[in-house]
Amino acid sequence: MEKKNRLTKREYFDKVYRHGKSAANHQFVLYYKFQPQLTSFRLGVSVSKKLGNAVVRNRIRRVLKEIIRLNAARMPRGYDLILIARKPAAQMTYHEMEKSVFHVLKRASLLQKKEEAPRRD
Repeated sequence: MEKKNRLTKREYFDKVYRHGKSAANHQFVLYYKFQPQLTSFRLGVSVSKKLGNAVVRNRIRRVLKEIIRLNAARMPRGYDLILIARKPAAQMTYHEMEKSVFHVLKRASLLQKKEEAPRRD
């Protein structure tokens, strides 16, 4: 994931938690806050120690970041996003996680339509 798309500082996380909105499903919680000065989105990922050891937590984090990276064009512009993994996420495959992340983004009305490839006639 590109550096400009990372939510890094504690103060940014706190602003999103305090002043943002949230949406959830069984596997993930999404906190989001509109930031008009941003030209892109920023993502932070949080995985608790309750989900497993460092190997499990880092796998979840890597997979989530890869899902977002591959679908960056569908992410909302000008938002700070925080994805928090819940317990069931530890046993999910890549495709199940992808489907669940899209579901929670749709619940928050943030997922943009998939742009169709130009037709070659």
